[in-house]
Amino acid sequence: MTSGNAPACPKCGGVNRPGADVCYLCREPLGAHPGPGNPPPAEARPPLRPIPMLLFTEAARHNVRMSALLFVLLFAVFFLLGTAIGGAYGDPRTGLGLSFVLYAILGATAYFSGSSIVLSIHGAREAGGEEHRQLRNVVEEMAIAAGVPPPKVYVIPTGGMNAFAAGRRPEEACVAVTAGLLARLNREELQGVIAHELAHVKSRDTLYNVCAAVLVGAVALLSDMFLRGAFLGRRGRTSGDRGGGGRGNAAFFVLALLLAILAPLAAKILQMSISRQREYHADAAAAGFTRNPLGLASALAKITAGGAQVPGENRGTQHLFIVNPLRAFGPDDSALMSTHPPTGERIQRLRAMGGIAAGA
Repeated sequence: MTSGNAPACPKCGGVNRPGADVCYLCREPLGAHPGPGNPPPAEARPPLRPIPMLLFTEAARHNVRMSALLFVLLFAVFFLLGTAIGGAYGDPRTGLGLSFVLYAILGATAYFSGSSIVLSIHGAREAGGEEHRQLRNVVEEMAIAAGVPPPKVYVIPTGGMNAFAAGRRPEEACVAVTAGLLARLNREELQGVIAHELAHVKSRDTLYNVCAAVLVGAVALLSDMFLRGAFLGRRGRTSGDRGGGGRGNAAFFVLALLLAILAPLAAKILQMSISRQREYHADAAAAGFTRNPLGLASALAKITAGGAQVPGENRGTQHLFIVNPLRAFGPDDSALMSTHPPTGERIQRLRAMGGIAAGA
């Protein structure tokens, strides 16, 4: 039973901030009537999809399971693609063996060195000295609030505004922010961004994110290697083919060609589908750590307006960042191909958690 100061939503049952006008989950008005100073009816506002509550322990277990699932599914993709490529050149077993070796090397690299690779790609340098004292203090404060060990802190020397976290486990985590972010955000906004990244650390999103960055890129690499050399290699192979063996190789060649085209797309869809909901959970968790959802909402608005570009930005690591550095996603974009939810919708949710109606 909730008190009158913390109203429960009559529609979804969510417990809201005292004095809130609308439910932060489903946007239902909380006992207010349309009129001057009151929010418009729910039908007049863009609907927000409710996000189910998720405990950190449950989220961590779920994310570890999804990371394992990613390894298994990408192994299946490698298995099929490698076998088809080997068959296209007359030896399916050799193709399968080489793809297994490549997968083992890249998988081990992703697990043990993925964080270092991502930091190096984006030119991150460890934060030190007096100029980064406030950043280190904020990271320590938010680590205490999140209940995780303080991560290593890095700065990306660029004027763009962005941040990401990486690491296999919370004990080995690191957080990187851009110099532009530090220059343009106030302390409350910076706390919101750091809290968001530490939410990813606590729920083990970082393990999945780094593995996905390396392994999805590996599928694309294997496909690209085949496509670039396919026609030249196939021409040399065909001149020596005779009889039924040639027909068999041709069938494998067509299969390999189809898989090489479709496998990177399938791997990318898998990566994105698992990533999007984690941003909503990290936003909500950050609001809990800081007790100030409006700080993160303001930071997201500034990042959107100021530009989220980072050095070394690429499709393999775009899902790591708090805002996609390559493109902005709006409510009309296809959810299937979006690495992040629309930033405007994330801001609306955070403002609603702070008791601010849409359009206020």
